[in-house]
Amino acid sequence: MEKTYNPSAIEQQWYQQWEDNNYFAPSGEGTPYSIVIPPPNVTGSLHMGHAFQDTIMDALTRFKRMQGHDTLWQVGTDHAGIATQMLVERKIQAEEGKTRHDLGRGKFLEKVWEWKAESGGTITQQLRRMGASVDWSRERFTMDDGFYTAVQEAFVRLYDDGLIYRGKRLVNWDPKLHTAISDLEVESIDEKGYLWHLRYPLVGGATTDDGKNFLVVATTRPETMLGDAAVAVHPKDERYKHLIGQFIELPLVGRLIPIIADDYVDQEFGTGCVKITPAHDFNDYTMGQRHDLGMINVFDHDAAIVQVPEVYTTSGTVVAEHEESIPAAYRGLDRFVAREQIVTDLTAAGLLEEIEDHGLKVPRGDRSGLIIEPLLTDQWFVSTKPLAKPAIEAVENGRIEFVPKQWENTYFSWMRDIQDWCISRQLWWGHRIPAWYDDDGAFYVGRSEAEVRLKHKLGDINLKQDEDVLDTWFSSGLWTFGTLGWPNSTEALAKYHPTDVLVTGFDIIFFWVARMIMMTMHLTKDETGEAQVPFKTVYVHGLVRDQDGEKMSKSKGNVIDPLDLIDGIKLDALLEKRTGNMMQPQLAKKIEKQTLKHFPDGIASYLPLRHISEPTRLGMRSYAVFRLKKKKQ
Repeated sequence: MEKTYNPSAIEQQWYQQWEDNNYFAPSGEGTPYSIVIPPPNVTGSLHMGHAFQDTIMDALTRFKRMQGHDTLWQVGTDHAGIATQMLVERKIQAEEGKTRHDLGRGKFLEKVWEWKAESGGTITQQLRRMGASVDWSRERFTMDDGFYTAVQEAFVRLYDDGLIYRGKRLVNWDPKLHTAISDLEVESIDEKGYLWHLRYPLVGGATTDDGKNFLVVATTRPETMLGDAAVAVHPKDERYKHLIGQFIELPLVGRLIPIIADDYVDQEFGTGCVKITPAHDFNDYTMGQRHDLGMINVFDHDAAIVQVPEVYTTSGTVVAEHEESIPAAYRGLDRFVAREQIVTDLTAAGLLEEIEDHGLKVPRGDRSGLIIEPLLTDQWFVSTKPLAKPAIEAVENGRIEFVPKQWENTYFSWMRDIQDWCISRQLWWGHRIPAWYDDDGAFYVGRSEAEVRLKHKLGDINLKQDEDVLDTWFSSGLWTFGTLGWPNSTEALAKYHPTDVLVTGFDIIFFWVARMIMMTMHLTKDETGEAQVPFKTVYVHGLVRDQDGEKMSKSKGNVIDPLDLIDGIKLDALLEKRTGNMMQPQLAKKIEKQTLKHFPDGIASYLPLRHISEPTRLGMRSYAVFRLKKKKQ
C-alpha cells in the first residue's frame, strides 16, 4: 500500500465505478430537481472559471440528491460557431496550407467535426477528473440530431408568429472574418486617437451668427464623410437655429445635405454640430430613422471604399436611380488609407480646421482583433420587444428570482431598452438557416426543402438554401428544454422543466440568460397553457480573474486548466497550451512573456479538494478530502 495519498489513482477508480453504476442519474423517486450546465464551448478546454462554476453546481446537485430529490444535472457542450470555425481554419492553414474555400463547405465541416470530437473529449475528461456528478447518459451537444430538430422548429415557429424577419440593417461587421458578430464578441478598447475638425461649406449665401460661411464638425472617422446624409444641431442652440432646414455642400464630394435639428446633439460638445452617417454609425442610424434621411453605404465587406455607393431608403429598399458618387481617388482604398488621403485633400482645400488628440473607445473583434465596422447588410433578425415583455414580468412577479437580487436591475435595464437581435452569421459551422430562395430572390421558410415545396406549391422550381448559419446564442437559448427532448413531449421534459437553478456569471446575463427566458416563455407551455420559465432561480457568481484582474480568456492567453493545478504542469507544456491554436496568433509573443513572468517554473501540483468514496446519495456514506494542499516536490 502506498504511504502517501495518490488522488489520481483513487479518484479515477471511484469515479469510473460511480459512472458504470449510473449513480449520477436521477433516482426516479422524490421531488424532481434539475440543473443544466452552461454548455462550455468546444474550442479548447475548461479553465478555472468553469471549475468554480461547476463546483457550485456539483454542491447543489449532491445536496439535493442526499435530501432524496429526483436529481438531474444535465451536461453538454456548445458548438461555438465563430470561435470553432476560426480555430479549425487556422489549423488547416498551418497543417495543409489551405483555406476553407480550398476544401469546400462539405470537406471543411468534416474537419470541424473531427476537431469537435477531440476538443469535446478533452472537456468531458476534465469534468470527470474534477468529480462532476453529471448524468453522462444524457450528454447533449448543441448540434446533435435532436438539437438540430429543436433549432429548426424554434426558427419556423418564431417566423410563423411574425417574430423573425429578414432585412437590411446596421450590424457589427468583422472585415477579416466577413461575418456579422454579436455585441458580446466586440471589445471596446481604450486607445489614443484624433478628433478632426472639418469645415462644411454653407450654400445659398447662408452664414453663421459670427459671419462664417461654413459649419465646423468634429469626427473621429473622416473616411465616413463620403456617406454623410446630414449635419445635425440641437433645436434650441441659438447659434444655429436660423440654419435649420438650410443645406451644406459635402466637402470633396459636392453633394448637398440638409442641416437638421435633433435633441440627441450635445450643444456643449465641440462646436455643437454633428455629421450624420446613418449607414456607418449606430447612433447616426437611429437618428436617420427619425428624420427619414436614407442610408448611403460606402464600404464593402473588406471595409474598403466601394466603386459606386449603395443608396437605400430608411426602410432598407434600394434606391435604383441616384446621383451619389464617390470621387475616383478614393475608390477601392482601405478605410484607413482612405482616411489619410481624405485628410490630405481636406487640408489642401483649406477645409481642415484643426486636429485634436482624443481618447476613444475602439470596437475590436475579440477573435480577429480588427476594428469592427458598422455596416449595412442583409440579415435575419428576431423582433425582441414582444418577447421581452413577458420575460420582464416573470422577474417582476417573482416567477424567476436573481440571487443576488441586485442583478435584477442589470437585467431590467437591458430588457427595457432591448433592440432587435441579429441572428444570422456568414459562417459554415453552425445551424444553417431553414430558408430557401428561388431564382428571383423570394425566400420560403420551413423545416425542410420538401416541406417548403409542398406548403408553397413550388413544384420542381430551382431552390437554394440560405448559406448563413444561426448565431450560437440562438441555439443555446433553447438549452433548458431542447436538452430534454423538445419539441417532442417527453417524460423528461414534463418532469424536469422548468429547471430549478441556473448558475452563471454576470457577464452573460444579456446574451444568454435573457434570451433563454424570452425563447422559453414563447415556445414552451405547461399543462394549463401558461408560458413556462426556463428556471426558477438565477444564481449569479463572480468571475475568476488572472493576476491583473482580467477575465480568463483563450484570446488573452491567461487561462489556467484546473487539471494543471491538480497535476502540475511544466513550463514548456504550459507555454504550448497557452499559445497553441490561438485565434489571434500575433499575441503569442506577448502571452509567452506574461507566462514566463508569472509562472517561471510552470505550476506545481496540488492535492485537490475531492470526494473519494461513494457519491452523495440518500442512505449512502460519503467521505471527502477537505484540504487544498500544495504537493511536496
